[in-house]
Amino acid sequence: MPTPRKGPHLASSPAHERLMLANMATSLFEHGRIVTTLPKAKRLRPVAERLITFAKRGDLASRRRVMRVIRNKSIVHKLFTEIAEQMQQREGGYTRIVKIAPSKGNNAPRAIIELVTEPVSAKESVVKEAEASAAVAADKAAVEEAEAKVQKDAAETAKTKTDKAVDEAEAKETEVNADVAADKAEVKKTEAKAKKPAAKKAPAKKPAAKKTAAKKADKEEK
Repeated sequence: MPTPRKGPHLASSPAHERLMLANMATSLFEHGRIVTTLPKAKRLRPVAERLITFAKRGDLASRRRVMRVIRNKSIVHKLFTEIAEQMQQREGGYTRIVKIAPSKGNNAPRAIIELVTEPVSAKESVVKEAEASAAVAADKAAVEEAEAKVQKDAAETAKTKTDKAVDEAEAKETEVNADVAADKAEVKKTEAKAKKPAAKKAPAKKPAAKKTAAKKADKEEK
């Protein structure tokens, strides 16, 4: 045996209870309000609000879910076209329960359950608009901050590349200057080497002149 649900039992079986709540929801959507006992009104409220939530979605799957409970197509059409539009600005609390005098026969507590069709107050709409504007502004600020960060990173990367290129150019120029200085030093060294042998050959001619003079002196003596 399944475990019975806690709370008051509204019918003889769970199937009977589901059918009874479906009929009450149909009457509620048709007339806008019904009078019933307080326990039935409390059990009907979540069922009716869940059906309104499906109706606000408006797609085919939601319509099929609603038609599992409400079999009257005209009431389903009214729920999806009229009631859903009235509840579009609300995020919950689609029904209201008002206690009335108890029943005269058995003194059972009675209540009126009705749809809340009043428009959302101007203050709430202003607050919602302000919250939406704040969210949009926050998103925009986040996007601008991300773009600024990207631009900053790109500028830093370009600066790093420029500095690197300048350093490479300076290093290359220094290397070229060093090569030029080395070439100049080699040229000077080569010129110095070329001048040194000429200076040595000039004094080598003097002994030959001395020998010639000596030979002439010997001939004169003879």
